[in-house]
Amino acid sequence: MTPDFIRESLDALGKRDADIAKALGLVGYPEPRNREPGFGALLNIVAAQQVSTASASAIRARLLAAVDPLTPENFLAASDVTLRAVGFSRRKVEYGRGIAEAMRSGLLDAERLAAASDDEVVAALTALRGLGRWSAEIYMLFSLRRPDVWPAEDLAIQEALRRLKGLELRPARAASEIIVESWRPWRGVAALFLWHYYKGAP
Repeated sequence: MTPDFIRESLDALGKRDADIAKALGLVGYPEPRNREPGFGALLNIVAAQQVSTASASAIRARLLAAVDPLTPENFLAASDVTLRAVGFSRRKVEYGRGIAEAMRSGLLDAERLAAASDDEVVAALTALRGLGRWSAEIYMLFSLRRPDVWPAEDLAIQEALRRLKGLELRPARAASEIIVESWRPWRGVAALFLWHYYKGAP
C-alpha cells in the first residue's frame, strides 16, 4: 500500500465515519508498513509474538546479523544456540524451523500464498505450528498488502477502536467486525490508522 493509497482510503473513510475524520485531524496519516513476502516476513511475525515492538525490532536485527542471508536453508542450518542468542525462545526456534522446513519442501510457497484467497492464506498458515489467525492476517496486511484485512484479535487494534468509538470495553472479533463493516473495502487501511492512533492519540 502506497502513502497516496492510504491517504485516499482514509479520506474516503472519514467521509463515512465522523470518528475517523476527527481522529485524522488529531494524529494525521500513518506510514505504510509493507514487508517483502516470504520466509523472512513470516519469521518476523513469529519474532514479534508476545514481545514489545522494540524487543521484536532488536531480535530481528540480531537475527539478520546471525543468519545472513535469511533463507529457510540457512535458518535450518543455524544451531539452536545461535537462534536462542538472538532472542528466540525454545518454542519460537521450533516454530521457525517448522516454517523453514515447510518452505524448503514446497509445502508452503510464497507465490501460491500471494495468489490465494484470504481464507486460503489463513488455512495454509494456521496449519503450521506457531502461526495463528492473527499471524496470517498480519502477513496478508503487511506482505500481501491486502487493504481489507481486519486483524480483529490484535490488542492494540482493540484498544484503539475502543478509544475511537468511546466504548467501555475492548471489542472482541464479533463485535469489532460489526463496528467496522461500513469500512469495507479499506478495513486493513483503517487497521494501519488505528495502530497509528493508538500510539499518537492525546
